[in-house]
Amino acid sequence: MAGVAIRTVHKHFGTTHVIRGVDVDIADGEFCVLVGPSGCGKSTLLRMIAGLEEITEGEIAIGGKVVNRVPPKERDIAMVFQNYALYPHMTVRDNMSFALMLAKQSKGEIETRVAKAAGILGLSALLDRFPRQLSGGQRQRVAMGRAIVRDPQVFLFDEPLSNLDAKLRVQMRTEIKELHQRLKTTSIYVTHDQIEAMTMADKIVVMRDGVVEQIGDPLSLYDNPNNTFVAGFIGSPAMNMVPGTARMTGGNGHVEFPGNVTLPLPRGARAADGQSVLYGMRPEHCLLADGAGLPAEVVVVEPTGADTQLYCRFSGQELTSLARDRVSCRAGDRVNLKPDLGRAHLFDAASGARLVA
Repeated sequence: MAGVAIRTVHKHFGTTHVIRGVDVDIADGEFCVLVGPSGCGKSTLLRMIAGLEEITEGEIAIGGKVVNRVPPKERDIAMVFQNYALYPHMTVRDNMSFALMLAKQSKGEIETRVAKAAGILGLSALLDRFPRQLSGGQRQRVAMGRAIVRDPQVFLFDEPLSNLDAKLRVQMRTEIKELHQRLKTTSIYVTHDQIEAMTMADKIVVMRDGVVEQIGDPLSLYDNPNNTFVAGFIGSPAMNMVPGTARMTGGNGHVEFPGNVTLPLPRGARAADGQSVLYGMRPEHCLLADGAGLPAEVVVVEPTGADTQLYCRFSGQELTSLARDRVSCRAGDRVNLKPDLGRAHLFDAASGARLVA
């Protein structure tokens, strides 16, 4: 196993600047997820770690060794692809053992490694089948088994669950996390699904337009987003962000909204008098209240059993409230929505940066 260090890495495709000075340290044994919208550069960064794309500037080190000029086969990494990339004419056993055969491992060693990986992944009864005889989830397990048998320093996953149905994605998510906890191999996982990132990662790297917006553990990013992009991308349903104007009176302050509605500043937030701001509230921290709050109209009520989601509208702004118990609201009702001041956030409307004291 080994850590991965990414140092001021840039990537140009012609005149297009795809990766713009990325710096990330991934510790030995860590499960790091690169997350962001399509086109943000996360898969390109993964391919540079694998050696499938050249680095324009900067350096990448695996286990303390700079690998910029090292061919992919000599980097001691194993990659699991989105489309499985299995050989259709080979059995599961042959797919899993092929790389070991190329490396001229002994027959006994190959059989031992394949049997061990198949046991871990529940593939022992499927070793003589061909990929066409397997389900999507089984094919993905074979792709992971092919990576495991190589016993690499680093696992690389490129959106491995995107071809699976929703139920199977949840199951495979758990299996990959359990696999990492068992093997403790450094793993770098690319996804655009923030739920995958939140549930699987030790460390999340949020990317946008080739730049790292924030790095941290899942709950740190959820509770303390650096800006509106991270706040809106991490969390489902997304954070409510209501535009307003900050007003400071002495040491106290509040935010004005249309219709002479005001809310106190979130705890720990500061802004300049007259500054255009966005008031951020997670749906579970946007609470139904008696009296003071944002007067809103209920548009849609979605009971799920464990909780109830209320989709509301305040001054043309869509707001979501997540109630942890049963509520009697119906579409068309008027409600007041009040933030949990200890969990709310304030952002600069122009830059998107979070405003803290």
